[in-house]
Amino acid sequence: MSSLTDIIFLLLIFFMLTSSMVQIRLDLPEAEAKTIAPSDVIVEITQDGVYKLRGDEVSPSRLRTEVQKLIASSENPDNATVTIAAEKGVSWKRVSEVMKVANALKCRAIIATQPLKS
Repeated sequence: MSSLTDIIFLLLIFFMLTSSMVQIRLDLPEAEAKTIAPSDVIVEITQDGVYKLRGDEVSPSRLRTEVQKLIASSENPDNATVTIAAEKGVSWKRVSEVMKVANALKCRAIIATQPLKS
């Protein structure tokens, strides 16, 4: 029985090590729905890793303060929504950074989807 435990332990270590080396690239999800959710702040992320708010480039270190300013000036700051519009090829790490900012500001974060290709 102890040899089976050793094998499972070694497999666990192997998968933990290899999973940290693998880079997974995901595209934006596609959706059939054409409903447009109301959004207070739209954060655009380009493939180059540039964040944009209202067309203006924002550094990652200033992203939280700029989003916070836009939420404070919105019509409904208590139920604010941050829409993340990432270009195809943007890593999930950058998308999750914006989600963390929205979470820290107690806002909803939604990811913009692409229309289904016919």
